[in-house]
Amino acid sequence: MVLDTNAPTREQLVRRAADLVPVLRKNSAWSEENRRVHDDAIEALAEAGIFKMRAPKRYGGFESDTRTLVEVAAELGRADGSTSWTASVYWIPTWMTGHFPDHVQDEVFSTPDVRVCGTLSPTAMATPVPGGVVVNGKWGFISGALHAHWQEIVAIQVGPDSEPMPILALVPMSDLQIVDDWYTSGLKGTGSVSTVANEVFVPSDRILPLGAIIQGQGASQANADAAIYRAPLLPVASASSVGTMVGLGRAALEAFLERLPDRKISYTNYASQGEAPLTHLQVADAATKIDEAEFHAFSLADLVDTKTSTGAQWTLQERVKARASMGAVGRRVKEAVDILASASGGSSIYSDVPIQRIARDIQAVSLHALMHPNTNAELYGRVLCGLEPNTLYI
Repeated sequence: MVLDTNAPTREQLVRRAADLVPVLRKNSAWSEENRRVHDDAIEALAEAGIFKMRAPKRYGGFESDTRTLVEVAAELGRADGSTSWTASVYWIPTWMTGHFPDHVQDEVFSTPDVRVCGTLSPTAMATPVPGGVVVNGKWGFISGALHAHWQEIVAIQVGPDSEPMPILALVPMSDLQIVDDWYTSGLKGTGSVSTVANEVFVPSDRILPLGAIIQGQGASQANADAAIYRAPLLPVASASSVGTMVGLGRAALEAFLERLPDRKISYTNYASQGEAPLTHLQVADAATKIDEAEFHAFSLADLVDTKTSTGAQWTLQERVKARASMGAVGRRVKEAVDILASASGGSSIYSDVPIQRIARDIQAVSLHALMHPNTNAELYGRVLCGLEPNTLYI
């Protein structure tokens, strides 16, 4: 399949995302209550081309760079963190699909606006059989599973004559069972349910060693020269994830300033909260932290895009710095949102006041195992101190 496509520019895609803000905000309460992205929001994302951004151009995709991902996700996150997070999660396994053999990609991308969810957790076992493997296991936190067509899974392959090896595989969602266990305090609208494989056969051509993808080494001949596939997995995943956090920070500041003119400070003689010097300090502090988060997000994206465009090899320090930058975004946005949430007063605990949802969403993002600020800062500092990294996920 070969499709000609004039990919939209970054500015056009960001504008499309900004134009979606009203419909995404309209459906955010429904998504929270029903623990999944609203179907109308999914349709709007598809019409805007959001699901094509990391698909190969020969299938009508855009092969957008990571700076574009950050800016688009930030606009989506301004409207609804759960919808933005789900879109950004789809981008990562979609990019990973581009490393599989070309005939496998033909099958996956034959579905218009195909959505691939996934995980990096090896919580399943794969037993070799003639022609492939049989997989049994369960994966949690599968954002977007309820609207996905395929899932990228990770399992430990154990054979009688070989060492255990983590593998990456593509499985149709119809082969998996959904466990509706997404009852959470944050990112409630992502529908990040668990999925289960029960004696699922996966043919060998839909299997790759996880280590190869982590290093950015795939089996696709058609994508071998495409710039976006030259980077290792973790820097790409890091750059794909930070835009949602930036958007949540912007949303918090916007929501706070929108309520400010009509708010008093109870039990004081301030007729308006905006007159209080404390408020000035809080707003300035929060805004500065959001600016700092944007700096780290764009720096990370520019690092990934520069390395991929030149084909230069990644150093160990650059790899761990990518994760450190992702953690720095999360730390600063959470600090900013905490300031604004604390300054929002008792009335902000009502469910129709956006700041309480934003605060819960950024808390959930910050607790993600690969995004936790402390974990990423420790890894960066460890390598700077001359020690070997204590993880394969770099």
